[in-house]
Amino acid sequence: MAHHKSAIKRIRQSRTRKIYNRANKKQLRLAIRSVREAKSYDEGMELLRKVYSVIDRVAAHGVIHKNTAANRKSSLSAHVKRLKTV
Repeated sequence: MAHHKSAIKRIRQSRTRKIYNRANKKQLRLAIRSVREAKSYDEGMELLRKVYSVIDRVAAHGVIHKNTAANRKSSLSAHVKRLKTV
């Protein structure tokens, strides 16, 4: 167990951040899954707009890196564009 006051506070903070990050990552994964499961281009585009805001929010709060966010947005966009040809 930590003996310093600052170490005890650090443990408290890291526990709180872990819960926050876990919840946001789960929300992100569910949003991405919804786009990947879209059957039509129109449905995919509608979901893509919502997922973009989730990705941007999560990246802004530091849960994922901004380049990771850009890569995910790019791959999802390519996936939805492929639905147009099918």
